[in-house]
Amino acid sequence: MQELLPTEQAIFDKLKQNISDVYHHYGFLNIETPIIERSEVLLAKAGGDTEKQIYMVSKTAESSDSADQALRFDHTVPLARYVVEHNNDLAFPFQVTQINRNFRGERAQRGRFREFYQCDCDIIGRDKLPIAYDAKVIACIHDALKTFNLPEMKIRISNRKVLAGFLAAINATDKATEISSIIDHAEKIPLEKSRAALEELQLSSDQVEKIIAFMFTKGNYDEIEQKLTEIIGDITPVREGLDELKEVFSILNSIDGMSDIEIDFMIIRGLDYYTGTVYETFLKDYREIGSISSGGRYENLAGNFSDQKFPGVGGSIGLTRLFFVLNEQHLLNVETSAPIDYVVMPLSSDEYASAIKLANQLRSKGKQVDIDFDDRKLGNKFNRAAKIAKYAIVVGSDEAASGNYQAKDLATGETEALSL
Repeated sequence: MQELLPTEQAIFDKLKQNISDVYHHYGFLNIETPIIERSEVLLAKAGGDTEKQIYMVSKTAESSDSADQALRFDHTVPLARYVVEHNNDLAFPFQVTQINRNFRGERAQRGRFREFYQCDCDIIGRDKLPIAYDAKVIACIHDALKTFNLPEMKIRISNRKVLAGFLAAINATDKATEISSIIDHAEKIPLEKSRAALEELQLSSDQVEKIIAFMFTKGNYDEIEQKLTEIIGDITPVREGLDELKEVFSILNSIDGMSDIEIDFMIIRGLDYYTGTVYETFLKDYREIGSISSGGRYENLAGNFSDQKFPGVGGSIGLTRLFFVLNEQHLLNVETSAPIDYVVMPLSSDEYASAIKLANQLRSKGKQVDIDFDDRKLGNKFNRAAKIAKYAIVVGSDEAASGNYQAKDLATGETEALSL
């Protein structure tokens, strides 16, 4: 679990607030779903490695084997349950944001935490949801990330319908799950290991080579359509996915200020609930950091809870991990300051009333103010103030009598006159 010092926490909270502000500017409404969900809700759509990482919750140690509750591993699965339960009271398309903690029992490693903040924005439709909303979510996430003042980003998008159509075209649909997993991990391992993993599936050499050619296909829309034609000839099986990709790619390309956008068929996303558009965002010069945001389209997420159809699309920024890696790489180009504005320091109990009056006056102006009632030496009080505040104000008998004070800038040493 990640714990931060107050100055680091102030930066973290500022980033979180910036993300929230962008989401709200795009018209997303805030909700909070419970941290603890019924295990059947979470297990219905977890899949893959995520299912093995879910924390089960029991009231007593003796009942842990039969726990029927669990800590949520993301916001999207609980959101599906929420939409089904409250659909009669929601306005569709329902545009919603959740910024809160999630939990996964991941293997301990640098920058990976078992408790972490995710900053999600999702759009849920009733019966249908136009593909243009996929582009809206990606654009919103992009603008939220821009508040970090990061180096240049690259958005890599794909569509799972293209992969499904491709596997049908090469007669490999029966091994879709295994092939998807191999493609999803291919970027992190040598090519020969990916080739060997495909060969272990008893695929023909022709199928293996076509899959490898497919997963290394990237570029703009025209380039990837031409490449697919070269690989499989007739592209009818992938037409639906290609049409959706073309629309998303075209909308994003038309937005001023968007970072580089690239179609890349190595983008799969590990969670089983994605059905169409998928995307990941990377910093171009810091690929070792990995994806800094991701998301995609899910048509059937609510199918376990309702016969009604609630298609959706969402995106997420994993703020805890992103904060860690950016801080480690010295890439947190965020304007920071001390957590509070003023520390008021009465010299004795005789000045307590005046110090409280001054602090309340400053608070009425929207300032954050601490009063240091400790009886340590004044120098020690200044040392403490320098770690937590922008200014320090000494309240002695003269100041208390006159109502005139000096605020010392703890960064520069300069003073500013204040008067009640």
